[in-house]
Amino acid sequence: MKKPELHVLLLSRVKANLILEHDQDDELLLGFIRAAVSYAESFQHRPAGHYNKNQLPPTTEQAILMLSSHFYESRDGSTAGFFGDNVQAGRQAMETINMLLRLDRAWEASI
Repeated sequence: MKKPELHVLLLSRVKANLILEHDQDDELLLGFIRAAVSYAESFQHRPAGHYNKNQLPPTTEQAILMLSSHFYESRDGSTAGFFGDNVQAGRQAMETINMLLRLDRAWEASI
């Protein structure tokens, strides 16, 4: 039996992070999760699909959850969310996400 793709497995975690109990935005969220996983793989110098075949480290998972949630809460172009009144919220979120992703980055040079 084929294991479900990573973005499907993360959907319930992202919804819990956002405190979403409805299914109306599931397709939208899946797109945000795919984008967040792609960002993580690129930032960490991993090949596309790396985390569909390899274990997802906890820090990378947290970064993907945060980035997916940030995409959802900012889909109208605002920062929204808990720090919606802070004009630096988007930057602060990305700095934290990048810090988490840096912990699992492949630092060796690729040829």
